[in-house]
Amino acid sequence: MSAKPEQIIQAPDPDEMARIFAEVAGRSSNMLGEFLKRHPSENGVTFKDELGLAKAYMDLWSRMLANPYQLAQAQMNMFWDYTRLMQGTWLKMLGQQVEPVAAPAKSDARFKDEEWESHFLFDFVKQSYLIAARHIHEAVSNTEGLADDSKKKVDFFTRQYIDALSPSNFALTNPQVLREIWKTGGTNLVKGLNNLLQDLEEGDGQLRIKMTDAKAFKVGHNVATTPGKVIYQTDLMQLIQYDPTTKEVLKRPLLIIPPWINKFYILDLREKNSFIRWAVSQGHTVFVISWVNPDKRHADKEFADYMFEGPLAALDAIEQATGEKEINAIGYCLGGTLLGATLGYMAAKKDKRIATATFFVALLDFSIPGELGVFIDEEQVANLEKKMNERGYLEGSEMAGTFNMLRSNDLIWSFVVNNYLMGKEPFPFDLLYWNSDSTRMPAKMHSYYLRNMYMKNLLRVPGGIELGGVPIDLSKVKVPAYFISTAEDHIAPWKSTFKGAQALGGEVRFVLGGSGHIAGLVNPPAANKYCYWTNPDMTEAPEAWQDDAERHEGSWWSDWHGWISALDTSERVPARVPGDGKLKPIEDAPGSYVAVRLDAAKKKKKAH
Repeated sequence: MSAKPEQIIQAPDPDEMARIFAEVAGRSSNMLGEFLKRHPSENGVTFKDELGLAKAYMDLWSRMLANPYQLAQAQMNMFWDYTRLMQGTWLKMLGQQVEPVAAPAKSDARFKDEEWESHFLFDFVKQSYLIAARHIHEAVSNTEGLADDSKKKVDFFTRQYIDALSPSNFALTNPQVLREIWKTGGTNLVKGLNNLLQDLEEGDGQLRIKMTDAKAFKVGHNVATTPGKVIYQTDLMQLIQYDPTTKEVLKRPLLIIPPWINKFYILDLREKNSFIRWAVSQGHTVFVISWVNPDKRHADKEFADYMFEGPLAALDAIEQATGEKEINAIGYCLGGTLLGATLGYMAAKKDKRIATATFFVALLDFSIPGELGVFIDEEQVANLEKKMNERGYLEGSEMAGTFNMLRSNDLIWSFVVNNYLMGKEPFPFDLLYWNSDSTRMPAKMHSYYLRNMYMKNLLRVPGGIELGGVPIDLSKVKVPAYFISTAEDHIAPWKSTFKGAQALGGEVRFVLGGSGHIAGLVNPPAANKYCYWTNPDMTEAPEAWQDDAERHEGSWWSDWHGWISALDTSERVPARVPGDGKLKPIEDAPGSYVAVRLDAAKKKKKAH
């Protein structure tokens, strides 16, 4: 890296350095004391491999050594790539243009700084890493004879290892960090250490990387701002009815069932990308379930309780609020799984109050769980159940950590560089504020969900599960259904959501959107982003459906509204205002349930 002549190394400010070092010393002392309290010295050291990685990697090594020719071939291929890299680097040093041996993907933000390309040394470091990463991953992926569960684990955690060793994650091999050290005299590294200790402190000894400035947002003030009222509540949810913005509305009200793994306001972040606000503007009377953030009091709540105290209770409340006996329902992610199960229950009970069902990136068939399957096997679930039973719930940060690992470069390592190496505060970003607003899972419910849905895939099996003593058969669900899935979804893979759509017994419109689990859903028409594909033929395999699908530019929101409007042929009715029906407002939207933040509760407890 070359410094410009006019650049002079900036000496650190002594007062600022003294203040930061004082904070560092205080935090280090406090954390060491807390650690020793929690972990008293013992004669022996116990190690428990809860993820089963030791067995998986031992299996990998034995399989690789059993085929020495393949291993030698992989080593030779890697050697020749490094030879080409050395030759190219010498030519680049001499000023010649050379095609790279390995180049990052266009979407790889780790190597966006121009010096990764222009400076021969950083280009060498970058390409050396990419070559090693490619060959290591190929060697693991091409190993034959591994059991499926071992293969998934070593593939996933090898990529975690590779991502962790990226030269962008280290101060001396990241040109951007080196420039910052030159500019600040190293103050950035001391600030970064202070940020690291603060995150450890706030995580009560565990690293909770701060992704955004949480102080920049407040639920109900600059996120989740669509006007409305809480009109009903149970032990598990509050039901919000939103104020109308049109004089007339569709006859059928719209109920949105979000997941309780996250909070509902992902659909109401800002005015310009709020699905809730947009649906209101299209003439829907919108009701949204806001789930409670559970604690040990909810330990015995079951999956069936979420059905009875959630959508079924909401149906009764909506009828009291509007007088309507038929509604349109949307289920997002886990909320969609609950919607499918509820429809199976209602079909058995001859209950026809849900007239149409929409599934946002929702699994009804769990045969293709994606990379989440790495974390779900008998041993891991048993260990998780032991922890949950001790507390009564799954801690929200543990769930968030698992999801962050699925996109570690974006949701972990980019913040390590920004916060700890650059010494900067994270940028205020509403989506990441929502992402950090963790929720807990009741122990009994979550155990049932993991075992019966993910591990056994029983929701898809007629009579595979019972809710309230009623066998659930999705093939008996005849209501028209709309499925929106996304091509890059790492949580609900679209080929699995497609198989779930085929399990229903009624007419289904399946739509495949661009992008991923969040960005592909929060995609208003005004943004004119991405695209979506449609194909009315649901009889074949997902690959065949995709081959014959028709591409449409823009957002799927308009397609969904056209579909649902065509199914509600009744004349529009006067707009419904919250409180005008039999249910009177309890409080303003977004309500008190959604306002409970787990990190705020921890800070308050710690302060006392």
